[in-house]
Amino acid sequence: MTLYNIMTEALEKRDANMYTDLLHGNYEFVRHQTGTSMDREQMVEMMNMMMANEKVVVRDARCIYENDEILVEHSIMDFPDGTTEAVMSVHTLKDGLIIRSETGATLISK
Repeated sequence: MTLYNIMTEALEKRDANMYTDLLHGNYEFVRHQTGTSMDREQMVEMMNMMMANEKVVVRDARCIYENDEILVEHSIMDFPDGTTEAVMSVHTLKDGLIIRSETGATLISK
């Protein structure tokens, strides 16, 4: 099973542990909007909150490209504050796990 397929299953089941088990111990999430980053522990905390909140919805997800070095995906995300974003995620892989994620998000008007 590909990493993308596991990520998709984790999102469908709202299983934060299944998702975060895919993150390398040296994981980094780069937040371009704020110029900050999060480590694995911070990402685990955020994923637990997101998966527990039914108002966070990932839809129309698709894998653009995946190999042993990189995974590129696109989805639409709905957030608790009523906003919707188109999100492009690029995940760098190491040892079969995600070691770095970067996203680009575009606000979608309703």
